[in-house]
Amino acid sequence: MNVAENNLTEIQIDENGLLKNPEDWNREVALVIAHDLNIDLLTADHWKVIDAMQLHFDRFGVAPAMHNICHTNHKREQWVHDLFGTCLNAWRVAGLPDPGEEAKAYLNDM
Repeated sequence: MNVAENNLTEIQIDENGLLKNPEDWNREVALVIAHDLNIDLLTADHWKVIDAMQLHFDRFGVAPAMHNICHTNHKREQWVHDLFGTCLNAWRVAGLPDPGEEAKAYLNDM
């Protein structure tokens, strides 16, 4: 995945499927990225995860513990995985910056 296109602009994606410029993110970009990941519809549950991830990252600068997002929403441990395929895909759709190799491994295994 190199480039996602939407109606507004061309969005640059790196070799890991992450936004090169996270400041380019908006809800429309999230829809394009999700579509590229074969997630055809972002439901209210998807947005709960995206919003929680962005809030946590804004506050602490790191990936949130996915089990905390699941617990806060009264869902089972695999909820984020069920919604996005992997937690790394949730990170991609949320438009967050490259979290580093260790975090990518963690997010991809979830």
